[in-house]
This record gives sequence, C-alpha cells and structure tokens, in this order.
Amino acid sequence: MSNTNNPKYAISNEVAHGETKAKAQHLQADFMAGAISRRDFISTALALGVSLGGATAVVKQAQAATPKSGGRLRQGITGGATSDVLDPGQILDAYMINVCMGQLRPCMTKIMPDGSTEGDICSGWQASNGGKTWKFDVRKGVEFHNGKDLTSNDVVDSIRHHLGEDSGSGGSGVVAGIKTIKTDGKHGVIIELKEGDGDLPTLLSDYHLNICPSNGEGGIDWQSGIGAGPYQLVEHNPGVRTLTKKFANYWNTGNEAWFDEVETLGIGDPTARLSALATNAVDAINSVPPKTAARLKNMRDVQTLISTGNKQATMPMLCDVKPFDDINVRNALKYIINRQEMLDKVFFGYGELGNDNPIGPANIFRATTDELPQRAYDPERAKHYLQKAGLSKLSVQFHAADTGFPGAVDAGALMRESAKAAGIDIEVIREPNDGYWSNVWMVKPWSACFWSGRPTENWMFSQVYLSTADWNDTHWKNDRFDMLLRAGKAETNQAKRRDIYVEMQQIVHEDGGLALPVFQSDIMGYRTSMHVPDQIANNWELDGHHACRRWWQV
Repeated sequence: MSNTNNPKYAISNEVAHGETKAKAQHLQADFMAGAISRRDFISTALALGVSLGGATAVVKQAQAATPKSGGRLRQGITGGATSDVLDPGQILDAYMINVCMGQLRPCMTKIMPDGSTEGDICSGWQASNGGKTWKFDVRKGVEFHNGKDLTSNDVVDSIRHHLGEDSGSGGSGVVAGIKTIKTDGKHGVIIELKEGDGDLPTLLSDYHLNICPSNGEGGIDWQSGIGAGPYQLVEHNPGVRTLTKKFANYWNTGNEAWFDEVETLGIGDPTARLSALATNAVDAINSVPPKTAARLKNMRDVQTLISTGNKQATMPMLCDVKPFDDINVRNALKYIINRQEMLDKVFFGYGELGNDNPIGPANIFRATTDELPQRAYDPERAKHYLQKAGLSKLSVQFHAADTGFPGAVDAGALMRESAKAAGIDIEVIREPNDGYWSNVWMVKPWSACFWSGRPTENWMFSQVYLSTADWNDTHWKNDRFDMLLRAGKAETNQAKRRDIYVEMQQIVHEDGGLALPVFQSDIMGYRTSMHVPDQIANNWELDGHHACRRWWQV
C-alpha cells in the first residue's frame, strides 16, 4: 500500500559514488521499511555526509508513505442521477460504481494497479475441464454490515441476479457464458461454463457483480445497500450525496481502507467540480474536461492525476432505427469525423485516435494498423457511401451532454462542420446531464457515450457488442461476430485467439454502429492532503474506483 519500495534513493545523490553511496541507499531503504528509528536514521545520514535538509526530506517522504487512519474522503464525482438505484444490475456510471463496488459491496475479484486480477471476496480459484469448470474459494471470516457471515450462498445468489436475457442487468452479457453456478459447502462456489473461458476470474470483477446478502429465497437484498465492503451506508440521496462510514468488522482492516468516512457528492457540472476542488470543498474529483485541465496546475495544494487506458469516447448509432439501419449510412457518418481535429480541439491532446473499434491500447489482442488501417476524415468517401444508400444528402440528429463524455457537445459541433463537405447536415441536440443514461443513451438513435474499456477483449465484446447483451448500445446484431465470440472464449492457443479477436475488431469497424473517434485519458485532480500511490489502476477512474481503499490523508 505504501511507497516504501521506491527505487529512488534521495540521500544517496548527496554523497560520493562507491561504498558510501551504497551505505546511504541501504540506510534509506531500512528507514523507509521501518527497520531503524528516525533519530538513528538522521544521525547516521549526517555521519555519511548527507545534509540535514536531505535527511529531513526523506523523513517527510516516509511519513507521507505510511498509511494513516482517520479523516473523511470527499469525492466530487460525475454520472450520478436522481433515478439511480442500489440494484447492482442497474449501475450506470461513475457515481454508483464508486459507491457500490468501491465502498459498499466488493465483487468476487478485483483489478489491481498493475492490471492483474486478484481475489476480493474470493481468496482463490482453480480451473479444470479445459476452462469449463471453475472452483472459487470464498474467504472465511467475511462479515456483512448487518453482522451476518458471508457464505457461498450469498455469492451464488448474487451472480444469479444477473443471469438470463430477462434479468435486465447491465452485467448479463458478462455472465452469459455461465451454464450453472452452485455452492460447494459453506465456502466454495462451482461455476460450469457453456464453453471454456480463461478470462472468467477477470470478468467477475465487473462492477455490476457486487456480492449482496442472499434474501433466502434465491434472490438478493440489494435494497438495503448492505454489503461486506470496507464502508457501510449511512445516508444516500441518489445522484446527490452519499455518506458511508468505515465498517468496524471489515475483513481486510489494517491493509486498506484508512478513512473513517467517505462522502460522495454528485457534481455534474465540470466548473463546479473544479471550484469544489480549488476551495477545499472536496479532496478529489474525476472527469476533468481536457480544455480546463490546465487550471489544475494553477490551484494551490492541488495535483493533477492522469491515467491512460482503454477509456473511449463513443457515438453509438442504433442499427435498428432509420437511417442507421443501413450500413452505408453508418459508414458515411464514420468518414465525416475528423478524429485528429477532435483529439486536438476537444480533448486537447489527452488521448489517442480511435478507429471505430472498442479494443483499446491496453488490450493485448488489439489489431495493428496493418490489420486494421486507421480510418481518416474523407468527405468524398462519405459521399460514396451515401450514394450506395441511394442518397445525395442526409439530415440526422446527434444527442449529447457532457455526462456522455466531457466535451461531447463541442465534439458534435465539430462533427457538424466537418460533415457539410459530404452533404450531411447534423443537428446537435444538447441534452440535460440528469437522467441522460435513462432518457437518451440507448433511446435516441444517435448519441454520445463513453466506456471505461475492459481489461479483456472477451469482456468488452460480451458486455456491449454481443447481439443479446443488455448493454448493446448500438442494437447491432452480427451472427459471424457472435460465433467468433464463443470461439475466442474457448480457444487456448494464443495465436489463434488473437486471429479471432482481430477479425471481430474488423467486423465491428466495418459493419457496426460504433463511431469511436478518440481513446481519452482520464484526467482527475486531488488535494495534496491526500496520499495517492505512485501506481494507480487505470481500469476505472479514481484508482479503479478504489481510492477509498488505497488512499489516505497525510
């Protein structure tokens, strides 16, 4: 949890090379590890020729890197709505991801800052039968906030909550490969898959798959907000303010979760978020618009935090609604997007070009530019596709709000101008932030959206592009794609698996309703009163939405 293994030895820079420098390095390492006292460290450092200022700086560094319990973490977060509910299957955006998965109700597994998958509620797992059969070990001694012991029955019922096309859960696509799930004693869970899938432990970290108490009737108690996480619910005003307090019987106390309380505020307006950070009304904020990111550098006692992963700004078109039901119209619109201009003017260079393919720079099977050439702005090519659709001109509406992705309305305005050369008229409709995910996304034929990206190709494709996925936000169906998804999950040969996923990316690029102009960096800000680790998770914002578990007050 701390930075005690930092390889940079500050005091060794003040002494000569050779044996003395090596002694200084060992001295600092011993002190940072707590092996010697402050007094002995300073006296020995001075004897080696280190200045008092240099030795004192190391002491301050060690103090900051030592976890300190207490205080309240105040977060200003986007994506909250008054329509939010505590049902894990209905989690839509950053606010509820942070509150539910990050604070109240962990999942079976979690993504670590280095991108690896580790156990959370589950301590370990074993696969057999070609990756079709999985045995998960549920931790012993885990307690819910109401005092009930967590058992395998709670885990099984929590996962079943998302199973089936009729579940209505945003996580249904993630668990669609599960054939059966059952208990194996009090602390064992056995999952049988329809086909082998080596990514299952990572998939089970999805933020929808919170472990809730079983209600004893095959379902779960999600209404109360009770979980087995480090913090328990005190107050909850959906989309506005949530207050949690540290759970005294949390199983991992002493290794994480240092704050006494966490206050989460829904602050949709980016100017208001920046102001709250600047005036010390909050300790950390997410989703800083690139055009205002420079303001962070001018704020006193504030640091900028940038994380670049698979987060993507998207513009999904509903493929079952005219005119987007015509593949030629969809491709025409993809060619009128000037991606470089959008990256430069809307995202201010924070990110990289997208290519209408949701597999990002952090995914291992991402198609190369040879396998999938970068789509460029080409109004003549757009005209060609319009003609194939039997059209000489086209008028469409694009619905956007900043909660869709920061700068979405500005991106729409740029797209409107770049489309004119192809005879395409785009009306940009500014929608309210509140209720956007319920009233606009997947409702309006063409809208702004963002995805944080997923650690594996299987996960991204299963949750959003599988024809039966509840979050198929383009309503796109492609039989070849669905077949390849099943084959890719089961394939154990990595070269063959790569070939499968590359073809799937090519299919989405050419046939899908996805316009993806930019992979965007997460830009966040925090006050220097917070200790933030050198390495943070980039699967979601705010350290994978685990800031309340991994950060502390200095």
